[in-house]
Amino acid sequence: MASVTLQPGESQEQLLKRFRKEVAKSGILSAARRKRWYISKSELRRIRKKKAIRRARRRQAKQAQRGS
Repeated sequence: MASVTLQPGESQEQLLKRFRKEVAKSGILSAARRKRWYISKSELRRIRKKKAIRRARRRQAKQAQRGS
């Protein structure tokens, strides 16, 4: 759980900004979004494989572009 304490001379906006950074760094929101719907393990494997293929194609395209 992310928590922040108000430091002397710190405004509410600065405190809120620091809290948002802390939440983002801890990964709470991304985990909540990921667990919003149940995804079976086979579906998760399929999605990861698809992403890996896409990454590999992007890398190849970048390397081909650099070589030209």
